[in-house]
Amino acid sequence: MSTSSLSLSLPGDALALARARITAAGRDASALVEAVRVRLTAGPERVLAQVNAEVDGRRVRVQLAARTAGEAAERLAEGLRQRVRSVSASWRPRPWPAAAPTPPASFSTRIVRVKSPVLVWCSPDAAVRTLDAMDYDIHLFTDPATETDAVVHRIGPTGYRLARTLPAGPPRHRATPLTLSPHPAPPLTDRQAATRLTTADLPYLFYTDPATHRGRVLYRRLDGHLTLLTPA
Repeated sequence: MSTSSLSLSLPGDALALARARITAAGRDASALVEAVRVRLTAGPERVLAQVNAEVDGRRVRVQLAARTAGEAAERLAEGLRQRVRSVSASWRPRPWPAAAPTPPASFSTRIVRVKSPVLVWCSPDAAVRTLDAMDYDIHLFTDPATETDAVVHRIGPTGYRLARTLPAGPPRHRATPLTLSPHPAPPLTDRQAATRLTTADLPYLFYTDPATHRGRVLYRRLDGHLTLLTPA
């Protein structure tokens, strides 16, 4: 198993420890774990950590904030083990309520990164599988039933909710315990979305571009800044 790594503002032994723990977790797995990438970043009073990998050809991710590099290494390795087990077995819903994430040390209304992925056309059930495998709180996709942009995201009471740019009925024959948002995504500019997200202290916001009517997602990063997801 090959492992690439990147450490920003952390000593080399911290990254070596993370690589050793992640490598051990991958070697102990019953599935083929490849293309492992580890990233550690020193933030204010904590360490931001992420591992991406492919498990039997399926992409997975674990992302977290820890108090020390050692804690980050241990939790990343355990998170990878859990992710390997979950994608290698029959899918089960993640527990809800989920453990409360570590809040960012500071907050900003500045969008520091824009991602423009090609949205996958898939059922809400398939979107939920990606949401779980990639350790996302929200996942943007295109719903074939309505041919519109949609999201699945983590929220009560079941842990999963479907929201669309246009209101529509519940998906048929779903296997996921989804609740359905009765409201369409609000039309907002990016600046308006950033203000609403910050004012309401939201972890993410699904909305539409007033000009294109395409869905967008703005979310709070672990470092407190904002990232925008917009369809390619």
